[in-house]
Amino acid sequence: MAVNKKAEFARETQNLALMFKALSHPARLSILETLARRQECVCGEIVETLPLAQATVSQHLRELKDAGLIRGEIDGKTSCYCIDWDHLTALENELSRFLSEIFKFKIEQNRSCC
Repeated sequence: MAVNKKAEFARETQNLALMFKALSHPARLSILETLARRQECVCGEIVETLPLAQATVSQHLRELKDAGLIRGEIDGKTSCYCIDWDHLTALENELSRFLSEIFKFKIEQNRSCC
């Protein structure tokens, strides 16, 4: 039986990994770009911009929404989506903090790592 060890990592690290996972597909990045340009879109408008079926786009929208990167409202048979700018800003800040910590250990080298 597999044991889930995620809980043993810091909450910030877990949250950052969740966001990275949500951004780990080119369709999701394209959806974010579309939403940024248009400010808000119904699902059908997003489907028109991607080479994917509506059901697949809906799955990607759900991943982004579950990660808190977008918000969506259902109005009858249509769903309208927009970027959650507060969460996206928090991701930007957390990524910057994370990379700053990593770069603290960078040593200038004239050779390859291996």
